[in-house]
Order: sequence, then structure tokens, then C-alpha cells
Amino acid sequence: MTITQLKYVLAVAEHKNFTLAAEKCFVTQPTLSMQIQKIEEELSIQIFDRTKKPIQLTDIGQKIVNQAKNIVNEADRIQDIVEQQKGFIGGEFRLGIIPTIMPTLLPMFLNNFIKKYPKVKLIIEELNTDEIITKLNNGHLDAAIAATPLLEEKIKEIVLYFEPFVAYIPESHHHFQKEEIEVSDLNLDEILLLQDGHCFRDGILNLCKNNTVKSETNHFQIESGSFETLIKLADEGLGTTLLPYLHTLDLKETDKLKLRHFKEPKPAREVSLIFPKSELKIQIIEALRSTIAGVIKGAIVFQNVQIISSIHKK
Repeated sequence: MTITQLKYVLAVAEHKNFTLAAEKCFVTQPTLSMQIQKIEEELSIQIFDRTKKPIQLTDIGQKIVNQAKNIVNEADRIQDIVEQQKGFIGGEFRLGIIPTIMPTLLPMFLNNFIKKYPKVKLIIEELNTDEIITKLNNGHLDAAIAATPLLEEKIKEIVLYFEPFVAYIPESHHHFQKEEIEVSDLNLDEILLLQDGHCFRDGILNLCKNNTVKSETNHFQIESGSFETLIKLADEGLGTTLLPYLHTLDLKETDKLKLRHFKEPKPAREVSLIFPKSELKIQIIEALRSTIAGVIKGAIVFQNVQIISSIHKK
């Protein structure tokens, strides 16, 4: 069997369709089917149950796919070793970033990175945490920037910075007069939240888990994908919201007057560069880490923080 044949097997296992897998591998469907059949004949087993729709792995097929992932990763590592030995930092690099980090962090480091490493072709995707984990495990991302810890067995995390939560409180709210607030001041019923699927939302839910007050007077419920929408609703007196610290730097001066920082230790999220433990393209990963570290140290100087988990706790 060959590495190419194993890649065909992995493609069918992922897409559960021979035609779609062939398109993703840039070969014809008969070619892909024939190569997979050769492996099955060589091993005298069936990797796929073709009687089911969509196509399913057999029990032995699942074990073969797990091993095939390791083999393909190790094969890719050979080129990686050669490039590291030559000191070469270049080639295609696929990076995922969660939506609550992308708009603030990316502009801070991207220009510096592409100027310093012009041979790297960065392909950047905005993805939620679940999508990032799936794509890292399937080999469709080289690395990602996300809120951690994720506690994923196959994923390694390097902490980049700790980003405090900051409250946005309109003038009409009774906490507006406070210079600093405490976690105990928060009422989850009053907080305007991002929609489900955002880890920053899950962080807020974890932060407020001990001081939820059920109100009978709420006349609406909204979950938005945009901090800007939440800020505008808060300005209309419809509640308060929490923002990541970097997002507050770009607010208008009039809006900054409505920000209230937490007393120490400040609740914060941990932001990390994450990647598969196989550590392919580690030289580019290290280049990214050092570039981000260089720009972030001047923007975030908080030390006394309490990390709030981004994993939703039911």
C-alpha cells in the first residue's frame, strides 16, 4: 500500500462519499475507488460498508483509519524535518481563529508576520471552537488561536496571553456610579450575551453561575453574534454586557466612559496557540507565537487575573 492510497481512505472516511472524496483529492472517482479496493484486497478485509448511506466504516476499518492518520502525519513530518534542518520557514499554513479574537488580534500581528516571513502563505479561517477542534484533528488546520484550556488529548496548547473581561454599563444602570465592580455585582438576567456557540458566552455563563437571578419582568431575550449589537442595546437601557479587553481599545471615547473593570483578581480568559501534538510545521508555529508575543506584551499588562473556563459547564 502507498501513502496516496491511505490519503484516499482518509478522504472517504471523512466525507462518507466516494465522489466527494475524489473531488477533494483531485482524482476521478473510479481511480479513487480502485485504489481503495486494492488496499482492501491486499488486507483481505472491508474498510467501508458500502451498503449504508452515507458510507460507514466497518469496525476494522475504523482501526485502519486511526492508524492511517498516524502514518500520513509521520510521512508529512519527513518534509518538515528537512525544512527545519535548512532553517526554511515557508509554505502554506492554515490557521483558524475564533470570532471573538479574530477582529482584535489579527490586525495587531498579521502585517508584522507577513513582512518578517514572506515565504509563508497564511490561509486564515474564522471558526468556532468546535469547528477548530474537528479541523485540527482531521488535518485541515495546522494551528489555531482559541480560548483555553480545551483539555483535548490530541491538541497541544501554548498560552499567548490572559485577556480580562470588562463590563459595559450604561449611564442608566445602578452600577454605573461604581469605579470598579465585582463578580457578585453581575446579574445574568441583565447581561446581553453572544449567541450559542461562542466560547466567550460560555465564559460569562461560568463566571455568573453562582449569582443568577430569575426575573419575571424580562420582556425580551436576545443572543447576538456581534459585540457592536450588544453595546447598542445596552446604550438603549436594555441591559449590560461583558467585553474582552482588546475589544474595548477600539471603542469611542464616549463609550469608554461606560467601561468598568473588575477588582483583582480580574476574571479573564486564557488565549492560546493550539496545534496537533504531531507538531508538524513547528517552525511556523513558533514564528507565529513569537510575533504575537512581541505585539501583545505592550497591549495587555494585567498580572493578577483569575482564569475563567471557556468550556460550557452544565
